[in-house]
Formats: sequence, C-alpha cells, structure tokens
Amino acid sequence: MTGPEELLNDRVVRAARNAVLKADPEAESHDTAGEQLTMATLGELAAPSLFSSTRCVAVHRLEDAPDEVHDGLVDYASSPDPDVALVLVHSGGQRGSGLLNRLRKLPTVHEHKSEAVKGRGFAQFAVDEAGTHRAVLEPEAADALVEAVGGDLRALAAAVDQLAHDFPGRRLDLDLVRRYFSGRADVKGFEIADHALYGRTSQALEELRWALDTGVGGPYVTASFASAVRQLARYKAAARGLRDADLAREVGVPPWKLRTLRDQAKAWDEQGLATAIRAVASADADVKGAGGDPAYALERMVLTVSRARVER
Repeated sequence: MTGPEELLNDRVVRAARNAVLKADPEAESHDTAGEQLTMATLGELAAPSLFSSTRCVAVHRLEDAPDEVHDGLVDYASSPDPDVALVLVHSGGQRGSGLLNRLRKLPTVHEHKSEAVKGRGFAQFAVDEAGTHRAVLEPEAADALVEAVGGDLRALAAAVDQLAHDFPGRRLDLDLVRRYFSGRADVKGFEIADHALYGRTSQALEELRWALDTGVGGPYVTASFASAVRQLARYKAAARGLRDADLAREVGVPPWKLRTLRDQAKAWDEQGLATAIRAVASADADVKGAGGDPAYALERMVLTVSRARVER
C-alpha cells in the first residue's frame, strides 16, 4: 500500500484484515512500525500460534525500515508463507523507494495506491463518502464542508458520517452544512487569521467582532492565529524543490493548505513574521488575564498582523 493519504491506506489495511478473518475467523492480526522491523521480529509476528496458523501482519511506515532488513524482506516476499497476509504500508516520498521498486518487480506482490487528494478532490471525496452512507451531499454543500472542516480526510469522513446519521434520508444541502458547522470556534479563528495574513483588515475585524458577539473565546482566536503564523513561518523556512506531499509533511499541514500558504507567503518576510509572532504572543497573554480588555487586545493583534505584511 503506497501513498500519502493515511486514511485511505488504513482502509486498505482494514479490508485486507477483514478478508483474512472471512477466510479464517480465528486468524490473528499484528501491527508494527517500519523502524521496529527486523527479520527476527517479522518472523515472530508471522509465526503460528496455538490458536491459529493464519495471520495478517501490517507493517506501517515501511520507509523507516532499516536497510539491513531490505534483502530479507524481498526474499520473503518472493516466496511468502501462504498462511500469512503481509501488508506493507509506504507513506509516499523518496525515502525507501529502492525497496519499493524491488518489491514491485515480484509477481507475488500486489500494489494499491492512494493518490494525494488535492483541490477539488476534497469536495469530491466528501460527496463519495456520503454515497457510502447512502446519503446525497450536494456539491455546494461539499465545498462548504471542506471550507469548515479543512482538508484532513479523517475529519471530513467523520463530518460526513455525522451528517448522514443525524439526518437520515435527507439531502445534505448547503444550508444544513452551514448551520451544522459554521459555529465551530476553531474554524472561525482560522478564518480571521487568514484574513489578517492576507492583509484584509476590515474583513478580519468584522469577523472578529462577530465571533466575540457569538461567544467565541479569545484563547480560541489567539490559538488559531498562532497556528496560522507558525505554518507560514515553517513554509517560508522549508527547503525548496520538495514535492507537495513532502512539503506538506514538512510544514505540518494537509496538502490543500499549501496553495493558501503560497499566496500568503508572497507578502511576508522574516521581519514581518517576527512582528506577527510577538503580536500573537502578547494578545494571548492579555486574553488569558494579563490585560484588562481582551477584545481590545485581539483587535490590536489583528491590526498589527495585517500591517506586518510587506507591500508588493
């Protein structure tokens, strides 16, 4: 199993495990990480127990497997035990690609790929996910759901599952999604932070006042700003030439977020980021008791951050 989408990889592992259990309900399952893999530990995991000779062994993050086990793993995969389902999960990227290429050449190895979800793919994923629950998620509603929840597939799948089960038999439309998710404090905080980082001061202030009027706490807002500024700083500091999947992993964001960071980064330099970080830290202290007026502290933070951009 290869690819950067952890949720899709996990589903393939689960499907393999279910297939083994269907063939032998008493089969045993084991999981391990690539960095912990040795030929001795693999032999122990695959060894028959007193209860069953059928096993399903999943090795996650194969790219972390030590070099000294590569030859032995390829040898085993070329002539596997017929009672063992061995699932090797590689998270994508160049690391461990040599081992992957050797495994791909073996007729006993079957590869499943999870392509990185990008752009419109997140909304389509949500629509398809609704279909698995026999629900219909309208396209505009899917876009709104991605905007509210973000591009993490697990979060999207959980949101769709929640909607489908809370409103069985009903079309999941835009009004329903907005009513169900627009009140999330963390989402609102990130919306305000994005406005400020883009220099949209009036929109940021308007959203901030609306958030405070509807009960969103100041620490939610400063936490969202801190996360947004850190992501931008990590993006600016990341090595150039990385693939999107590797860059997203380096920055600590889902791949869809990179487009936003690229746009924002054009107007930010090191000095501006330092100013923004100080402003957020000061506001965070104020809203947690160091200042007398949390609303004023948040407005000052928004103004300072939005003005710290470099005008192009």
